[in-house]
Amino acid sequence: MRVAFLGPVGTYGEQAALQLLELEALEHAELVPQPGIRAVILAVASGDCEAAVVPVENSVEGGVTACLDALWEHPELSIARALVLPIRHALLGSGSLEGVSEVLSHPQALAQCSQWLADHLPAALQLPTSSTAEAARMVAGSRFRAAVASLQAAQEHGLEVLAYPINDVPGNCTRFLLLRRGQRQQEGPLVSLAFSLHSNQPGALLEALACFARRELNMSRIESRPSKREMGEYIFFVDLDLSAEHTTPSALTEALAELQPLCEHLVLFGAYPLTSRT
Repeated sequence: MRVAFLGPVGTYGEQAALQLLELEALEHAELVPQPGIRAVILAVASGDCEAAVVPVENSVEGGVTACLDALWEHPELSIARALVLPIRHALLGSGSLEGVSEVLSHPQALAQCSQWLADHLPAALQLPTSSTAEAARMVAGSRFRAAVASLQAAQEHGLEVLAYPINDVPGNCTRFLLLRRGQRQQEGPLVSLAFSLHSNQPGALLEALACFARRELNMSRIESRPSKREMGEYIFFVDLDLSAEHTTPSALTEALAELQPLCEHLVLFGAYPLTSRT
């Protein structure tokens, strides 16, 4: 079994993939690094890989927009499992902290460490990369460049740990999804879906969300993304908690049946278990 993840080796995506595969009893699967999040999702959508692991939400910076957009573009994919992974960033390099004039990392990682960088390296230029591990690879051997990445990336690329931890929020964590092709489950503690409405008019979103409220389905997340077709047109991504004692087995089916006529497009990504690491 081939499983795509955001590479190269040493990313948090690789850590999440290893743990998700262990939870699924697929420890012997082959991990296949990809250069970007869209490439990760395309690898499983095209059939080149049987599964993929992608970050979908960070507790500090919110939704990973590249993942949300790619999921909407590939409704044939389903979510098999989710994992919440603690994120502890380090500043890695080959020189000294005082000599750092450029800091490289994924944009989300730079944002999650923005206050620390402003306090300790206010003059350093911040350069975005495709992943934290790619940043670590790029700074190896440089005396003036440093990377925001994991301790594992330091080992993989032979770097010194200049500071740790440097994330602004101690409880920083990211939710990763295990994606596969095939049938979407409707039974599980958490369900993810997305929809677009027929028109942008007063009360349209309220009417859609009332389909969940009437059945006491609690939304644990709602996020909007531009449809990319015209200004003011949005796609809504929703997570529903199905684990409450008062939630009936038919609640989700009934809610989707009522929601469908209100939507231009409605995609159910599936119900799935969620595991949190500390």
